[in-house]
Amino acid sequence: MGKYFGTDGFRGTANENLTADHAFKVGRFLGWYYGELKRQKGDSSAPRIVIGKDTRLSSYMFEYSLVGGLTASGADAYLLHVTTTPSVAYVSRVDGFDCAIMISASHNPYYDNGLKLINGQGEKMEDDVINLVEAYLDGNLEAFGQKWEELPFAKGEKIGKSIDYVSGRNRYIGYLISLGMYSFRGMKIGLDCANGASWNIAKAVFDALGAETHVINAEPNGTNINRNAGSTHIEVLQKYVVENNLDAGFAYDGDADRCLCVDEKGNLISGDHILYIYGRYMKEKGTLINNTVVATVMSNFGLFKAFDEIGINYAKTAVGDKYVYEYMKENNCCIGGEQSGHIIFSKYASTGDGILTSLKIMQVIMSKKKKLSELAAPLVIYPQVLENIRVKDKTLAQNDPDVKAAVAKVAEKLGDTGRILVRESGTEPLVRVMVEADSEEICRKYVEEVISVIKANGHAV
Repeated sequence: MGKYFGTDGFRGTANENLTADHAFKVGRFLGWYYGELKRQKGDSSAPRIVIGKDTRLSSYMFEYSLVGGLTASGADAYLLHVTTTPSVAYVSRVDGFDCAIMISASHNPYYDNGLKLINGQGEKMEDDVINLVEAYLDGNLEAFGQKWEELPFAKGEKIGKSIDYVSGRNRYIGYLISLGMYSFRGMKIGLDCANGASWNIAKAVFDALGAETHVINAEPNGTNINRNAGSTHIEVLQKYVVENNLDAGFAYDGDADRCLCVDEKGNLISGDHILYIYGRYMKEKGTLINNTVVATVMSNFGLFKAFDEIGINYAKTAVGDKYVYEYMKENNCCIGGEQSGHIIFSKYASTGDGILTSLKIMQVIMSKKKKLSELAAPLVIYPQVLENIRVKDKTLAQNDPDVKAAVAKVAEKLGDTGRILVRESGTEPLVRVMVEADSEEICRKYVEEVISVIKANGHAV
């Protein structure tokens, strides 16, 4: 991760550590960089860059700042307006844009925001381009064989323009509808749109497929995104599904790149459940390429045991949908995701897509004529205890021989009845100790055994 950009873009509190000036400069760089790439190939046309945003109050400010920077560098900015991250990735890929920008801080509160950069293939921007953006923000850009004190401004007829492109969002809605293999007629479905980007998209899709659609948290006002709503507050939808006797519910986050589900009894269906339900469905249909589902190291131990029982292989990546997608692409895998509900179906999308995920779960429900609770029942989620301990040096703490011995001892005791995972925080001076086992008491006991060694050896702050 760089100084500004993490695994999910440049994120911060609006006008504190992520400012309108940052957005203007990101626009200036991208407009210039893609224009220069074209010029070096003998193409004098303006770069085409598409922008989407979520419902945060600051998203308008960042949108206009980006447009100012892009057009000042000679690029044309195409505006999708309020839309989801996966729709921006889709439009970037199918409509031949040079790159795309999504303005969103995902599941964060409204006062945060972020800039997610997406390449022309609808994937997260390559690290080498991100590194150049960071270098420009810090005033030490070297690119195309020279150092740039400042980027040239476009002049005259080369100045860019902004273009309303809401038609791109509408085509994305049509694309989702086209993926519906079954009519949802007779099904009562709840949708929690988190007062975010899915508020005017998700219902349209489910209505078109025939569902009796019940929608909550679809009245964004700029400050209520994710507030007691959406996938980070799944308890709201759980209660709503039960009280209204619905067949299933789907909750999205602020930019709708993740989805968590609720079964007809009000039980949470996590990302791990989704990977199990759809992975098993694909195996039964003979469409699970390489017989492999891609998860992360934080997926529940129960998921891996369930896959073992039905003969599905799995890979474990670092935490982050970026790493899941990279593994899927390199190893030709068709489904992967995270416990949090970032699920990637590589045949249909290049990023996590919450609405697509809900359609895929509906496909299994309709195809197998089973309730969601029945589909999820074979997966037993193991109790988990996760403790964070603040340390002086993450690497020294993890590599301490006594700590490693304590971890190995716990792993030996657990055998095939659980697991221990010790990893560094990517953003804070923390070591995370996680144990999954048959009971919470066992989990807590083994977590404390490892943490006591970390403290005894002087690593704790």
